[in-house]
Amino acid sequence: MAMSALRREGRRLTSIVSPNPINLLRASVVSSEEQTSLGVRYISTQIVRNRMKSVKNIQKITKAMKMVAASKLRQVQSKTENSRGLWQPFTALLGDSPSVDVKKNVIITISSDKGLCGGINTTSVKVSRALRKMNDGPDCETKYIILGEKAKLQLIRDSKMDIDLCISELQKNPLNYTQVSALADDILKNVQFDALRIVFNKFSSVVSFLPTVSTVLSPQIIERESEAGGSLGELDSYEIEGGETKSEILQNLAEFQFSCVMFNAVLENACSEQGARMSAMDSSSRNAGEMLDRLTLTYNRTRQASITTELIEIISGASALEG
Repeated sequence: MAMSALRREGRRLTSIVSPNPINLLRASVVSSEEQTSLGVRYISTQIVRNRMKSVKNIQKITKAMKMVAASKLRQVQSKTENSRGLWQPFTALLGDSPSVDVKKNVIITISSDKGLCGGINTTSVKVSRALRKMNDGPDCETKYIILGEKAKLQLIRDSKMDIDLCISELQKNPLNYTQVSALADDILKNVQFDALRIVFNKFSSVVSFLPTVSTVLSPQIIERESEAGGSLGELDSYEIEGGETKSEILQNLAEFQFSCVMFNAVLENACSEQGARMSAMDSSSRNAGEMLDRLTLTYNRTRQASITTELIEIISGASALEG
């Protein structure tokens, strides 16, 4: 028994001092498998694969948002085109005088409640700030009425004290004239003004919108400008019937004009919002596709390099065994 134990101990010591090449190959294979299980060798390909998966998911979302925006655009575009005939007679009768000099200006900035629609909200805010600088003075007062969360978040930073009213979720339900006229009536009752300047984006096409300012004057300013002549001087040539005075007629016309202009402005901005969102999501989908192509190329190159490394290791091990 003692001799057999000594022989086993001697063989063990011999294998430690001069190891067998087969044992070395087995040890290297085990080490390679451990590295693979720990993700040492394939860590780069795994990262690229996860990135590709996330980009594909984002591309699916942007394509779905583009389709939703296109559907909403078709719904609101016909309403927008029909609403343009409401305010045009008022412009022909009362005119649109953006350069009129008044003391109390109210800027109504129309924006969206949601983002991912390009720069239409930023454009409206920039035009509103420019209007305030143009009409600001020692004897002048300028206030804001904001429709939409996006313009509110931007204007509240530097003009918090000048904001009279903020309205959000106006487009939660389909827009109609009754809803907008009630909003216009609420503004007329709670806000004192000489001129209302409505800032919105006029829809031209899916990829084009025009920042627009419509001016609605108070009845007193309309009467003052009519007496002074100019574009409003032709009001005196009309005959008034029904026993109403000129002031009452102008009051009714100004209120009706404001509700019609507001209705058209809200629809135009909603149409521009959906068109801009549709264009932005289309650009995002294309960018995601290009990024996916680059990631696929990187993944294939990394995978090919990994396979080449494994083949070199196998060939080297086989050569070592043969030698």
